[in-house]
Amino acid sequence: MIPVTKPFMPPAEEYQKYLEEIWDRGILTNNGPLVKRLEAELKEFLKVENLLYVSNGTIALQIAIKALGLKGEIITTPFSYVATTSSIVWEGCKPVFVDIDPETFNMDPNLIESAITENTTAILATHVFGNPCDINTLQTIADKYGLKVIYDAAHCFGTTYKGETVFNFGDVSTVSFHATKLFHTIEGGAVFTKDQQLYRRMRYMRNFGHDGPGKFNGVGVNGKNSEFHAAMGLCNLPYMGQIMEKRKEQCALYDELLLSAPVQTITIQKNAEWNYAYYPVLFDCEETAQHVKYVLEEQNIHPRRYFYPSLETLEYVDSKVLKNSQRISSSILCLPLFHNLIKSDQERIAKLITQITA
Repeated sequence: MIPVTKPFMPPAEEYQKYLEEIWDRGILTNNGPLVKRLEAELKEFLKVENLLYVSNGTIALQIAIKALGLKGEIITTPFSYVATTSSIVWEGCKPVFVDIDPETFNMDPNLIESAITENTTAILATHVFGNPCDINTLQTIADKYGLKVIYDAAHCFGTTYKGETVFNFGDVSTVSFHATKLFHTIEGGAVFTKDQQLYRRMRYMRNFGHDGPGKFNGVGVNGKNSEFHAAMGLCNLPYMGQIMEKRKEQCALYDELLLSAPVQTITIQKNAEWNYAYYPVLFDCEETAQHVKYVLEEQNIHPRRYFYPSLETLEYVDSKVLKNSQRISSSILCLPLFHNLIKSDQERIAKLITQITA
């Protein structure tokens, strides 16, 4: 079987060494030494000032919304994983969707101002497939209207914008370290901010608001992560250069192999260095995408309809017609892409797609 993705697994003996440390110390969670070490190494690797390692990318979004004290309406994208929208709703705010750019698949910044009302408090934008948004334009709009900016950068490990990590932009940026991601800790995520006061607020919020034994500094949740998850991250981090270079080669091969196929690929934002986390292809219509998916699955190859459905169609949000997002979400497939995917399998996948769509 060829799945859409597989987690990178470091040598088992390297992980075992960390397990022995955990057993010797008997510290399993509550901001243990491996969690602290992972945070320090990630800050150095990513060149960020403040980072909090949390239990997953969804709680990272929820903490960001809560820490910024957001109420009312949050302008966001319909083309993202469901957690982007559900986190807004979960925190008692209302998602207001604007359509996406048909080439970058990110929220179209030209549509944002017309969606702003007196109840708008923030913009929550996703860097789709690790492709940065038009960060400068979004920040200009936010400054003009006094809005906060959160970036759902779940896919963005290793992506840069104007020479620095995308995690350095916005009031808060979040990432996922789920097993499907380029860098993973099995389950996990992080929040980033340059605002020291906001960083301290989120640090309390991550751990129930604890400010020492029997003391609390505001309301909090259980957003901590364990030593076992941190150990996986510490094992994987030294391989990130190798992992990203391999993905770049694989994406270049798909580009070459699919040159004659009638598919559209993603347009990367100007001034960005992409991390090649996914390989999405857009077909002419939903019927074609569904047929390609069916034929590939018959060959035990499993692409994914990602992202599907368009989020403004969820039952718990206000429905509206967003033509680009609905067309793209219905007609897109992410092709298999993972570290040990071999060239001959990519050739087979591309040949099938080219034949089916001829």
